[in-house]
Amino acid sequence: MQVQCNEKAFKGGFIINSQIATAPPKTLDTTITIGKPTVEDGAAMWELVNKSTLDTNSPYKYIMMCEYFAETCVVAKENERLVGFVTAFIPPEHQDVIFVWQIGVDSSQRGKGLASKLLQELISRDICSNVNYVEATVTPSNKASQALFQKLAREYNTQCEVSECFSEDLFPGDDHEAELTFRIGPLHP
Repeated sequence: MQVQCNEKAFKGGFIINSQIATAPPKTLDTTITIGKPTVEDGAAMWELVNKSTLDTNSPYKYIMMCEYFAETCVVAKENERLVGFVTAFIPPEHQDVIFVWQIGVDSSQRGKGLASKLLQELISRDICSNVNYVEATVTPSNKASQALFQKLAREYNTQCEVSECFSEDLFPGDDHEAELTFRIGPLHP
């Protein structure tokens, strides 16, 4: 099966290039542990987001995700310090989808493949045994996330379809871009 990133028609569209050249990843530090979050990790997730360009949610959101969605969230720690996370959930109406809400990686770990390792950990969990698609929304300017999900499609030798999800006019104010849905799959032929 060929890896494809298919663009669907949408206002202000752009072309996704599935052949993006990326530098080889730096070595991931072997002192990093990857696992399920606890409620105590919620504050550290929020702090990591606050130091980045990610959309900031309330601290409550991160604590709640750790409490009620620990099976579909992943944290990475270096010497007990949180250096990365994924928050995700399986939509009740689409049990074959894992929706990735947010991925955060500390600046000390960027470019080392940590985000990919976090996604692989998530997909390999028992709770995702019936998951055949990974979905996420990504803004047009977020090239790093676009490349991450395109890489995931290549790793699974599957498709990456891109379509409009939420147009910019749905967001209050003038500073939020449209959100595009990236749908990777099927993961299992």
